[in-house]
Amino acid sequence: MTERHPRWVYEAGDEPDPRFSLANERTFLAWVRTALALLAGGVALHALNLPETTWVRTMLAVLLVVLGGLVTLLAMVRWARVERAMRTRSPLPAFSLGYLLTGAVVVGALLLAVAFL
Repeated sequence: MTERHPRWVYEAGDEPDPRFSLANERTFLAWVRTALALLAGGVALHALNLPETTWVRTMLAVLLVVLGGLVTLLAMVRWARVERAMRTRSPLPAFSLGYLLTGAVVVGALLLAVAFL
């Protein structure tokens, strides 16, 4: 038998229906695509010198790059927590990653609005 990691996820409970595990995996990959888009946006802002206001450009570029890394990390944590909840037949975890991303987009939009004034 092959060891699966993380053990704290795979050693808990019973094996769920594979369709649910695969759906959880697809959701994780969607979050990773979102994180890559955030990283690309940060690099693009920096490379294209947009907006012209230096402090806003730097702030947005750093925010996007950090957020991209954070979303990737939190997506992995969420995948593990959902997988474990399915295995132990527990309630699914809260959707806190969505709140983080929403807040970051709002802050970014406000910074861009200030820069364009």
